[in-house]
Amino acid sequence: MTPFAAEFLGTMVLILLGDGVVANVLLNDTKGQNSGWIVITTAWALAVFTGVTIAGPYSGAHLSPAVTFGLAVAGKFPWADVLSYMTAQMLGAMAGALLVWVVYADHFKRTNSAPLILAVFCTGPAIRNYFSNTLSEIIGAFVLIFTVFYITGAQITETKTAIGLGTVGAIPVAFVVWAIGLSLGGTTGYAINPVRDLGPRIIHALLPIKNKGGSDWSYAWVPVAGPMIGAGLAALLYLSL
Repeated sequence: MTPFAAEFLGTMVLILLGDGVVANVLLNDTKGQNSGWIVITTAWALAVFTGVTIAGPYSGAHLSPAVTFGLAVAGKFPWADVLSYMTAQMLGAMAGALLVWVVYADHFKRTNSAPLILAVFCTGPAIRNYFSNTLSEIIGAFVLIFTVFYITGAQITETKTAIGLGTVGAIPVAFVVWAIGLSLGGTTGYAINPVRDLGPRIIHALLPIKNKGGSDWSYAWVPVAGPMIGAGLAALLYLSL
């Protein structure tokens, strides 16, 4: 499998399972309706585990432009490959969101709340304050990327970017994402990954979903800029230590 295909498929499965659990919890008449935040954060962690397991041996399982950017800033990933990885991640995120719509099509039809429909696809703040919302995303992404440096350690080089531990290596990454969701996710829904939010938001805008409302583009820059800033700061701190 090529790195491009691995990033595409890994990100697609990440979003399929991650947005899938939000659909299961929020949409009407599902088996998991109203099952709560613990279910969402746990399934997102397991979604990360699954995506990393798929892509890890072939691409290093970045699955996020923030990870790719952070590794490049730290000199652990070649800048020449950054655009290819980010493109695969964006396309994978869009494909995953499209599959969620296919799986839950009947339940989307039975859900009349535009905010709940939007929440299946992308994040939104509990209290809208662009400064604090962006800061929340910066801190969440910083924790993730900074920890990833130490999970992967010296096994990340410019020619080998895999987690280095196969499926076992995906476990600590999943635990970190789970901890971030439980501890820091209550403010913005913890995108901590630009394509996790932007790709599905685009799909939301394009799909003919009844009662879907707008895609909240005024907020869309926050879960893109915040994680990228957090990743850059994590890389700079890692280099300075």
